[in-house]
Amino acid sequence: MAGEETRRAVLIAGPTASGKTAHAIARARAGGGLIVNTDSMQVYGVLDRLTARPDPAELAAAEHVLFGHVDPARRYSTGAWLADVQAVIQGSASARQPLIFVGGTGLYFDALTKGFAPIPPVPHAVIQAVEARVSVLDAHGRMALLAELDPDLADRLEVADPQRVVRALSVLEATGRPLSAYLADDQPAPLAGWDLERIVLMPQRAVLRRRIAERFAAMMDAGAVEEVEALLALGLDPGLPAMKAIGVPQIADMLAGRLSRDAAIESAVTATRQYAKRQSTWFRNRMGDWTVLDPFASDV
Repeated sequence: MAGEETRRAVLIAGPTASGKTAHAIARARAGGGLIVNTDSMQVYGVLDRLTARPDPAELAAAEHVLFGHVDPARRYSTGAWLADVQAVIQGSASARQPLIFVGGTGLYFDALTKGFAPIPPVPHAVIQAVEARVSVLDAHGRMALLAELDPDLADRLEVADPQRVVRALSVLEATGRPLSAYLADDQPAPLAGWDLERIVLMPQRAVLRRRIAERFAAMMDAGAVEEVEALLALGLDPGLPAMKAIGVPQIADMLAGRLSRDAAIESAVTATRQYAKRQSTWFRNRMGDWTVLDPFASDV
């Protein structure tokens, strides 16, 4: 419509512990932007420290939305997140207020910029059965199974990570239609036509590995154990996403006496580093035209 201003957004992606929160706050304070969570674990309540959500001082430094607003008993989907984002877009102060999307979930950024296919919900019993089937496979076996059952999706993936394979096979099992067919029905991207600045924060590997270890040790001292105790007290289904957040299984094992504190930390740090590697692979493969920044270039 004539006279309408083009809306602006800054997209800040990056692996875990890459400095996204600090970068987003700096941008918000400089330009008055609204920070929108774009991380699938930071949506859940209870796990404040363990998911590295902004702390009270950081929350006070800039306006934040969609952080910790989901009950951990809920299975929160990309579609649900997009619906919440649409509400933020419609309710934000004005076209002059830029939105700053920050997080580590590549699928959320894809949905924002490329569109998203509405996929029917999958019963948890189906997901559990598929998880059991996939859990015994290595990367080669997962890719072979995916190539057999959804070859179009297999052709699109560089790495058949367990989560994506379970998702694809669960959709096929529950609906009789491959996930790739749903993806072909993408709805328009919420940020289509916006003026977008796209940034990937990508520290050097040694710096990221050190930051991951230091951050998890700090989490343990800042309430992560108490958060897991509170989560376990809810008696939730262990298959829920919040129950699988990195650190929850390891601390739960520590609380049950199956792991020492040091072993729990080591296991969680290893899992976090593996996750950061998968995130980095996604960003390199899917965001090759984004601006890449190393926020810790002077730390090496």
